[in-house]
Amino acid sequence: MTKYIFITGGVVSGLGKGIAAASLGLILKSRGFKVVNQKFDPYLNIDPGTMNPYQHGEVFVTDDGAETDLDLGHYERFTDATLSQSSNTTSGRVYLAVLNKEREGGFHGGTVQVIPNITEEILRRMLLSTTETNADIIITEIGGTVGDIESLPFIEAIRQIKYKVGEENCCYIHLTLVPFMHKQQELKTKPTQHSVKELQELGIKPDIIMLRTECPIDDATREKLASFCNVDTNCVIQNLNARSIYEVPLQMEQEGLGKAVCKVLGLKNTTTHLEEWTKMVNRFNSPEKHVTIALVGKYIELQDAYLSVVESLTHGGIHNSAEVTIDWIDAETLKDEAFTAERLAKADGIIVPGGFGDRGVEGMIRAAEYARTHKVPYFGICLGMQIEVIEYARDVLKLAQANSTEMNKDTPHPVIDLMPDQNGVILGGTLRLGKYECSVTPGTLTEKAYGSTTIWERHRHRYEFNNTYRQAFKDAGLIIAGVNPERDLVEICEVPDHPWMVGVQFHPEFKSRPNRAHPLFRDFIAAACAYAAGGNK
Repeated sequence: MTKYIFITGGVVSGLGKGIAAASLGLILKSRGFKVVNQKFDPYLNIDPGTMNPYQHGEVFVTDDGAETDLDLGHYERFTDATLSQSSNTTSGRVYLAVLNKEREGGFHGGTVQVIPNITEEILRRMLLSTTETNADIIITEIGGTVGDIESLPFIEAIRQIKYKVGEENCCYIHLTLVPFMHKQQELKTKPTQHSVKELQELGIKPDIIMLRTECPIDDATREKLASFCNVDTNCVIQNLNARSIYEVPLQMEQEGLGKAVCKVLGLKNTTTHLEEWTKMVNRFNSPEKHVTIALVGKYIELQDAYLSVVESLTHGGIHNSAEVTIDWIDAETLKDEAFTAERLAKADGIIVPGGFGDRGVEGMIRAAEYARTHKVPYFGICLGMQIEVIEYARDVLKLAQANSTEMNKDTPHPVIDLMPDQNGVILGGTLRLGKYECSVTPGTLTEKAYGSTTIWERHRHRYEFNNTYRQAFKDAGLIIAGVNPERDLVEICEVPDHPWMVGVQFHPEFKSRPNRAHPLFRDFIAAACAYAAGGNK
């Protein structure tokens, strides 16, 4: 029988439920169980695909093209799973499904209500991963904070599910904040007590209380919370601040989280195998060198907008035994060549990640020009590849007004343009999404990185390299290093006579792992290390 774990949050938002859920997934997987994580978000958007990055942070994309919450990135990176459309559900999706069914006469004229119709749709989706994956354990994170009006149908659904699958097959974990009052030098448990009380009033008795705290929980506090929250003392788990998110699973296992979950669910508490993960953490904590990577973007005020890129740079650093410091640069501030050169002078590598719209684009182009002319390692992702192409067209092909039609619809040289079947399509979910094949040109930096001439990578974009200009670029030396064989779309460009300047139309950051860095991030950081060691600055 599949076991179900539900993780809720209390007191405040942003406590790290996603990291906790991912860590638990790794802990249970290390015991030999097949684990699948999923996220249920209470907002009414169908998915985060149309949401402003400042509102929501990064949009994570799965192989099958789902635009999902960034926590799915944590799940995949920690458990090395490949998640799908069913792994992320929003209130918007639930209500849309129910209302479409009503319009089609699916309720036979009956009244449609939150209970039972909405909760039944939530339950159906919660159980969907079970039938799709045949997992031993499904870990479901409920977005938001207990007490929020919008999350009540989800709370009701996870209350009901124990009657469908059996109470012995359900484990409820409640993550709360235990604030430390510095003036009194005292931990305060009252917020957690009230949050648990509110959850109990909604019909859910948590089996495990997880305490987010900046200082250790003493035995007296642990026993007090166990008594007041009606849980076993061993089921009060502290979740201390860690040096990195990758230490959290090791801390949680040491705290006894895995053992407590196994006891609640009646699972055999087998030996964990976290040796590889531990080696990775030790490697992260003991770097032998240091590199500075300039990240030139347009959403840098909210760094979560580039979460997977940042983590992938870290993974590349771990592989190369290098500490990676990110210099966050707002592309709009790069107003001229002189300031750009001054601002990028300390960079050992430059990365331009994805984005939409024309804001900051000219600054990104200046960054790409600096990287090309100063031989600084450059990695362009999605928009970053398009920037590399535009800069090359302007400076090498001498097409001074070259641009993307996304930035300038009237450009005389649209080196980046819409695909013919994309014209007029601006709705959510209509981007080129998910996993596509790419044929890699032998002898290129990309082929050297992957060690293969056939790769599959995840996409999230609408505009493409304009094939009308392909031959002109090739004649000017630009290396077309990868092409989608199905539609003959350019996927990878490399600049010749440069130590490492690679642009990719896809998003390699979605497939990088802390103990298995993505080949392109691995080699980008290696090139940055070589640049730093060569004293080229």
